Amino acid sequence: MRRQVKKLKIVFVDHSELGHSGVPKTAVARKQNGKFVQLRHKDTEYLVFSSKEFASYHTDIVERFCREKDIPGVYNASGKRFVIHDPAWVIVGGGKFEIDKTEKYILVYDNSMAYGRFESKGLKDKIGAIKELKDYEVRIG
Repeated sequence: MRRQVKKLKIVFVDHSELGHSGVPKTAVARKQNGKFVQLRHKDTEYLVFSSKEFASYHTDIVERFCREKDIPGVYNASGKRFVIHDPAWVIVGGGKFEIDKTEKYILVYDNSMAYGRFESKGLKDKIGAIKELKDYEVRIG
């Protein structure tokens, strides 16, 4: 008997063009760099991208995402990880990204010191399914 695998819905949260204040940068560069976090909740996966100016650490991205979605959580005792109280939410991992709007590629690489490396299996297809990134070559480093 074949087990049916449930397909995840992919949600792209893009803060890659935001500066320190959370306001869009006045001039968006051809290449953007930053950090991202991969989260799951039931049958939905969230890929949350942020500029370095908007979130210096992966934990900043998770905290801001939770605040925006009204998801309860708190920093751990060391203050190095934002922990979500609801066990249905899973922080899969994180990494860094580079998006080149001229060359039409997105590179995801590295890992998060707080949450570990993102899950690369199937990530090319997931990113390719995002409307805003469908025409980009996806590179995983």
